[in-house]
Amino acid sequence: MTSRDEKEQPVTDDLDDYIQEVPSHTPDFKTQLAEELARLAPEAIADGKVDVEKLRELLSDDAANDGRERFGLMWQGKSRALKAAQAQTTATLVPDREASKDWDTTKNVFIEGDNLEVLKILGKHYHGKVKLIYIDPPYNTGNDFVYPDNFKEGLKTYLEWTQQVTEEGKKRSSNTESDGRYHSNWLNMIYPRLKLAHNLLAEDGVIFISIDDNEIENLLRVGREIFGESNHLVTFIWKSKSGGANDSGDVAVDHEYVVGFRRNAQVTVLGLDAGAIATTSYNKEDDLGLYSLERLDKQNLGYSESLDFPITGPDGTTYRVHHKDRTSPKARWRWSQESVGKRYEELVFKDGFVYTKNYQKEGGKPRSLLVDERFGRSRTGSTEALRLLGGSYFDNPKPSKLVKYLIGIGTHKDSLVLDFFAGSATTGHAVMALNAEDGGNRRHIQVQLPEPIGIESDAGRAGFSTIADIARERIRRAGAKIKEEVSDQLSAREIPLDFGFRSYKLSDTSFVKWRETSEAELSDLAQRLAGLRGSADDDASPEALLTELLVKQGYSLSEQITQVEVKGLQLWSVAEGALLAIMDEHVKPSLEQLRAVVEAGAVRLVVLEDVFAGDDQLKTNLVQHAKTHGVELWTA
Repeated sequence: MTSRDEKEQPVTDDLDDYIQEVPSHTPDFKTQLAEELARLAPEAIADGKVDVEKLRELLSDDAANDGRERFGLMWQGKSRALKAAQAQTTATLVPDREASKDWDTTKNVFIEGDNLEVLKILGKHYHGKVKLIYIDPPYNTGNDFVYPDNFKEGLKTYLEWTQQVTEEGKKRSSNTESDGRYHSNWLNMIYPRLKLAHNLLAEDGVIFISIDDNEIENLLRVGREIFGESNHLVTFIWKSKSGGANDSGDVAVDHEYVVGFRRNAQVTVLGLDAGAIATTSYNKEDDLGLYSLERLDKQNLGYSESLDFPITGPDGTTYRVHHKDRTSPKARWRWSQESVGKRYEELVFKDGFVYTKNYQKEGGKPRSLLVDERFGRSRTGSTEALRLLGGSYFDNPKPSKLVKYLIGIGTHKDSLVLDFFAGSATTGHAVMALNAEDGGNRRHIQVQLPEPIGIESDAGRAGFSTIADIARERIRRAGAKIKEEVSDQLSAREIPLDFGFRSYKLSDTSFVKWRETSEAELSDLAQRLAGLRGSADDDASPEALLTELLVKQGYSLSEQITQVEVKGLQLWSVAEGALLAIMDEHVKPSLEQLRAVVEAGAVRLVVLEDVFAGDDQLKTNLVQHAKTHGVELWTA
């Protein structure tokens, strides 16, 4: 029990310091970069600022640019595009249970909103956790791309988007070649999004981007700048059309591209293509299976004297690397001398050469040409969407076969997959199909702008209001179809296949004080008046407030959340009680109730500032009790 003295505990700086404030906005990209520089090169930080000249001194002449000559991609608006990626946001996500499926059990997420803002919000929890990103962004063909290039407050830009379609479903404007900034406009759109996507990728992560000839060159340049020259993994050529490609140009174009970049060149990011046809002849067999012989010495691997040593065979014969030209050696052993000693029993000595056994694997290395029918065609994607949704609501949606293949070679069975240009949600469909096929438990996050659909369009007449509505419906129907087709296999799974998704909507912050202070033009008086009002928006639901606080503290969007009661006080329990939250600003708890909450065993307690109703003594006693019991106390 708490002593009488605790009730009279005065407010002290020590107690005030114990309370932690939930951050109002996303992390500061520039601050994070400066902290990383301080870790790597502390001597380049002076008085809390980066000393650029000292950095230049630390780098070699070859590594530092003198500013007079530089290599790279430049375009009009690039610096503002970078600022758009770095700008913090106070925006939040609001739960939409009605639009969700299996809310309480699913680990998948669907977000309706501008992907630039959403990527910033995701960065708090999902930084470095996404194994694979697949996106199918606008190709910039002249009639499929609308984006207001003004870099205002992101949420305002997002709202502007929703007004750019007529009742017939036609775009009000487009990015045509007659526009002098045709390519710059596209780069200003894709650059900040790829910048933020890079931060979400895991160390073994990979991003695949579909594109065609309109912007392939610019995509490769901007991708190499963001991910690094050595991290351009592949440019797949996908045969998107079959038969006679009916194009109006001089050449019938029947292909598109899928460009791949990885996060880290030192890490293997791709697995085998399980459907690849082996080109090697596995003509020998032992207890471990079929194998072929592969010479231990190889030409043109990069000569190294340490890898050019004699090996003595079992009969005493000396074997050496076979150089085509001994005066200019270019060959070497594939194994080091240490590896040869440890794995000597694995070597095969035959006809003057040293070999290793290359056992047959399930599948083969992915090939850059995606020409087989197993990858699907554009018409495959259209037919697939038509059969699922009952109408042709998209122009050339990607076939789930293609996306499933990319996910198959780029993920593990428990990986997280992100698509922030979700469109018709082909990626969500592909993840569920692959999980059903190989027993995986991959999770997916889909992000789609709620572009309005004209009421006179086919989709509008079918009852859809936005592209996001169609995407969610496709996930539902694709899941039902998979469940029907492979019900026998699904019943044998240890973990049920996840066909659901939690739906969220991008929204302005639900906290009045954060919303007001985000407007730089407010006067000091207006700022003070804003501080006198309540913290939370009266119209915001307790669940919406809780979601915002969890997102800004770095919790995932699929946390298990339940409502519990302690001493008659309604609480939200997160992660099986690790965090408890008091979100009802209209009910002021008693000191006895707050003590019971602190003693309930949570590691962290979050309380709305408005809950205290201005009672500083109540707040002080809660702080003292939380401190005594080692409970983190957060307010907003």
